[in-house]
Amino acid sequence: MSEDTDENPGGGPPASISLREEFDGAGIAEVLAQLDRELIGLKPVKTRIREIASLLLIEKVRQKMGISAGQPTLHMSFTGNPGTGKTTVALRMADILHRLGFVRRGHVISVTRDDLVGQYIGHTAPKTKEILKKAMGGVLFIDEAYYLYRPENERDYGQESIEILLQVMENQRDDLVVILAGYAERMETFFRSNPGFRSRIAHHIDFPDYGDEELFSIAELMLAGQNYRFSSAAQDAFRRYIAARKSQPLFSNARSIRNALDRARLRQANRLVADLDAPLNAETIMTLEPEDILASRIFAQAADSRVSAA
Repeated sequence: MSEDTDENPGGGPPASISLREEFDGAGIAEVLAQLDRELIGLKPVKTRIREIASLLLIEKVRQKMGISAGQPTLHMSFTGNPGTGKTTVALRMADILHRLGFVRRGHVISVTRDDLVGQYIGHTAPKTKEILKKAMGGVLFIDEAYYLYRPENERDYGQESIEILLQVMENQRDDLVVILAGYAERMETFFRSNPGFRSRIAHHIDFPDYGDEELFSIAELMLAGQNYRFSSAAQDAFRRYIAARKSQPLFSNARSIRNALDRARLRQANRLVADLDAPLNAETIMTLEPEDILASRIFAQAADSRVSAA
C-alpha cells in the first residue's frame, strides 16, 4: 500500500487517499466504457451518469476518511420516450453502485404496476413486499411508474403500494435504490400527486429522443451484433425508412429500429428461400438489400398520407 493511503499511527482513518487508486480499483472506467459501447449518442445522459459516479466516488473516499455525512439519497427518476436506453442505463448504474459499495449485490429488478398492485383487498401489500424483498441489495426499476396512481378509480389499490414503497425508500435507502421511469409529462403529474416521491428522488435524468443519424448508427450496431449489414443501397433505403417511421404514431426510438430490422431479416430470408437453386455465399446471406427495407408498409402509409394531404 502506498504511503498516501496508510492509516494514521493511532489506527484512525487514512490521512489521504489516492483518487486514482480508488477509481481504477472500482473499475468505473470499465462500466462507463461499456455504456458508451451499448448506447449511441445520449451525451447529456452519459454526462449525468459520470457526474453521479464522481459524486459516489468522492462519497466513498469521505467514508473511508471518516468525514461522511451519512448514506446519500440515491433514488432516481428517468424520464423520456420508449426506446431511449433507460433500462440499459439502469443496469450500468446498478453496476456502478455495486462497485463503489452503495448496494450489496448490484442486480436490477424491473417491474411495472402489475407486479406491485393487486386486484383485490389484501393482495397488494404481499405483492409489493415480495418484489422489494427480491430487489434488496440492488436496484428496483419501476417502468411507467405513474400507473401506480389512478385517482379516477376509487377501488384502485395502487396507493397502498405507493405507501409501502415510500416507507422502504426512506428507511432502507442504504440497501435499495429505486429508479422510477416513464414519459416526462406523466411523471411530472405523478410527482405533483405524490410529493413523497419527489422528496425522495435525488437525481432526475431526462433521456432525449434520438436523431435520424443516431438511429441509423444504432441500426448498424444492432446488425453488426447479429452478423448482418446493409448494402450501400440498403443504407439509403433504411435512412428513408427512419424518416418515414418517425412521422408515424407509436414510434419507440431504438425499440422501433430493432423491430424494423427483425422484419427486414424476415423479408431477406423469404427472398433468399424463394430461389432454392441459387448459390449462397457468406456475403449474400449477411447482407440486407433495398427490397428487404422498401417492402415495409411504412412506405405505403407515408405515400397514402401525402396523397391525403394533397
